[in-house]
Amino acid sequence: MHGSGGRLLFHPMVHPLPAIVAAAGLSSRMGTSKPLLDAGGHTFLARILASLGGGGADPLIVVVRDMEGRVGREARAGGALVIRNPDPTSGPISSLQAGIRAVPSDSPGVLFCPVDHPLFLPETVLALLSAFAREAAPVVAPTYEGRRGHPVVFHRDLFPELLEDGLPNGARSVIQRYLSRRIEIPVNDPGILIDVDTPTDYRHHFSRLDGHA
Repeated sequence: MHGSGGRLLFHPMVHPLPAIVAAAGLSSRMGTSKPLLDAGGHTFLARILASLGGGGADPLIVVVRDMEGRVGREARAGGALVIRNPDPTSGPISSLQAGIRAVPSDSPGVLFCPVDHPLFLPETVLALLSAFAREAAPVVAPTYEGRRGHPVVFHRDLFPELLEDGLPNGARSVIQRYLSRRIEIPVNDPGILIDVDTPTDYRHHFSRLDGHA
């Protein structure tokens, strides 16, 4: 497993989990495609895939609106399986649901990350996988200074509930049912909290790029 410095991260007791990246949104608040924004020499999507794969996630699944569009091509270039979201209007939960349907049947769980969280580290992914391997909790989430972020691990026992229609708050509707059993993993990674939704968010976190994608 590759670390943030290009080195291999390795833990003999950690088995890979699939990872789903939700990249089917319209990016209406950003005004341009978030998956393709520049995150310091790499697109948001490329950086997320590198961190997920470097931390031990496998296979990588990217859910898109258009299989043959630029985001789909970028996902395939990053070694991901590309899945189409037939109706992304209900938000990231619809992409999570499309991804879950593509997860291998023997996978004990899945990592999930929206494409607007590009700055988490491979070490965080490894920490989540390690915690899941020890505990197999329904939900495993990273925290930084007491605040939860992304990516999040869902046990496969939650898949039927995550696939329910009409979840009023998306995946949070299911997470709320398991708060007493959720495991939170403190990590030294402020990137888990960085959610880039608007041009102002982008300029704040990537000011060295002068706000240009």
